[in-house]
Amino acid sequence: MMESKLALDDVRHADIAGGRLAYSDTGSGEPLVFLHGGGLDHRMWNRQIEEFSQRYRVIAPDARGHGRSSTPVEPFRHCDDIAALLEHLGLGPVGLVGLSMGATTALDTALEHPHLVSSLVISGAGTSEPRFTDPWTLEILSTWQRTQEAGDAEGWIDAFMLFTAGPHRDLGQVDPQVVAQCRQMVTETVAAHVRTDPANGKPAAVPLIPVENTWQRLPEITADLHAIVGGLDTADHIGMAEQVARTVPNGSSTTVDGTAHYPNMERPAEFNAVLSEFLHRVR
Repeated sequence: MMESKLALDDVRHADIAGGRLAYSDTGSGEPLVFLHGGGLDHRMWNRQIEEFSQRYRVIAPDARGHGRSSTPVEPFRHCDDIAALLEHLGLGPVGLVGLSMGATTALDTALEHPHLVSSLVISGAGTSEPRFTDPWTLEILSTWQRTQEAGDAEGWIDAFMLFTAGPHRDLGQVDPQVVAQCRQMVTETVAAHVRTDPANGKPAAVPLIPVENTWQRLPEITADLHAIVGGLDTADHIGMAEQVARTVPNGSSTTVDGTAHYPNMERPAEFNAVLSEFLHRVR
C-alpha cells in the first residue's frame, strides 16, 4: 500500500502560449501520455507511471490550473495545451490515457489534433460536452456552484471527494490511502490555483474555450479507443464513457468492478492489466 502523502516528483516545465505546463517524463520507448482528472494532478497516475515507464516513455502533465502548472488568466483549451506540449517534446503520434477531465481532453485532442494521437484510453467521462442527468451527480454539481459562490473551499472539496466513493458507497468504504491522496491533491490544487475577483472577492473562473459538436464528431476518430469504467461510478460517467466506446469506430470497453471514479487508484493492478492488454493489441 502506498503512503498517504504523495511526494511531488521532480517535474520539468514547458512554456506554452499563455502559460506553463509542468510534466513528468520517465522511461523510454513509445510515448504514452497520462492525463489526470479535474482537481487532481499527475500524481494520481503514480502506480501507472511506475509500471509503464519500464516499457514506454511515460509523460504525465499537470493541466493548466492544476499541480505545478501555471494558473490560467485567459480562456484556453486543454487539448491545445497537450498539442503544444507534444510539439515542445517533438512527439506524435502518441497514446493518450485520460481519466475524467483528462478523458475529455484526450477526446478533444483526437478531434482537434488527430495527427498527434495513435490510441486512446478513457475512463470516467465522455466528451467535453457532458450530459448529466443522475440526481446524485446533479446534487453535487449544485453544491459546487453554491460553495464556489460562497467562497467555501472546504465545502467544495468535501463535495468533490464524494466522487471518490461514488453513489453506492461512503468514503469510509474506500481505501483510506486513496481517499487521503485525492484529498491532498485537490486541496493543493485549490490552494495554489483558485483566484479571487478583486471586484467582489469571489472565486474568479477562467472559462475554457469549448470544442463544439464533440458527440456528433466522434465517428471521425480513427484511433483505437478503449473505455475503462469503474463499476461503482455514477450512471452518468459510466454511460457517457460506454457511449463513446460504442460510437467511435474502433471502440471497446471494460468494467473494473468494485471501483468508482478512480479505478486506476483503487485497483491499479487490474487497471494496469487492462491497459497493458489494450496497448499490446493496438501496437
